[in-house]
Amino acid sequence: MATRNPTESAAAGSARERLLAAAEALVYAGGIHATGVDAIVKQSGTARKSFYTHFESKDALVAAALERRDERWMNWFITGTQQRGDSARQRLLGMFDVLREWFATESFHGCAFLNAAGELASPEDPIRVVARQHKERLLDFVSEQCEPLAAECGVDPARLARLARQWLILLDGAIAVALVSGEADAALDAQAAAAALLDSECAARSAPVSPSPQGKSLRKSTSPRSPSRRTAT
Repeated sequence: MATRNPTESAAAGSARERLLAAAEALVYAGGIHATGVDAIVKQSGTARKSFYTHFESKDALVAAALERRDERWMNWFITGTQQRGDSARQRLLGMFDVLREWFATESFHGCAFLNAAGELASPEDPIRVVARQHKERLLDFVSEQCEPLAAECGVDPARLARLARQWLILLDGAIAVALVSGEADAALDAQAAAAALLDSECAARSAPVSPSPQGKSLRKSTSPRSPSRRTAT
């Protein structure tokens, strides 16, 4: 069964849910600064009073909308990945096939979380915090998929954390290139690089591990808890 596209919104429900769906769609397509409250209210089909009833500001609405998207996007990505095979290698490389399907849709506008973070200067902005938490959650999932490699092909368990971070960079790099180039096959280029990385790690099973430089971790101590597309959207 085909997995749900991560940009599909839930059916209209309460006024709050309609505001969240409208904010997510408009911000993802046009950006935070270019999206006004009036446009969100109009698209949601709610009264402006509803906005102030449920949210203290536009930023609070956008942060909540991104949290909502994070849940749906991760469920879509996890399901799609798990359907790509039984081995860790199949699932890890299959992540890029999942992305390629997304890239080929007309609704693809890049990574909503990177897009949002790029509009805000402060790393402690609530929207930036949501974006960072999304990447941490994605990294955790990738790490889980990397763990069986120790048994499957002898990858040194001490190398797995670094491999997961490198994998996240390949995933986000594919998303960025697909957005700019309009080519869904950016996912296949990243997949080829990922396969070479896996082969290298399996071949280096007995090599010593270099200590990870400080600052490489995504987390901060201060943070809270199938042809190519025609054009990029």
